[in-house]
Amino acid sequence: MVRLPLTVDELQRGQRLGVALRHARGERPLLETALAAGISPETLRKIESGRVATPSFPTIAAVATVVGLSLDELWADVCEAERPGERSSAS
Repeated sequence: MVRLPLTVDELQRGQRLGVALRHARGERPLLETALAAGISPETLRKIESGRVATPSFPTIAAVATVVGLSLDELWADVCEAERPGERSSAS
């Protein structure tokens, strides 16, 4: 199966997701958070930096649970950040 390249919107959404998870992690060490979520620290680092723009749902759900963020809150954060950019690009 050939995977199509990600669109600019998908890449930006991945960056916003990473920022939201990094913010929710706060002062908690990356290593501790990653291990508690059952993923590698490198995977979490890539997600938080936006280098993995489309992480799997179970991975995001595990990290969100560890940092105390509901998936609804996380999605709202990602989408809320998306709306102002859409308005400014349409102007």
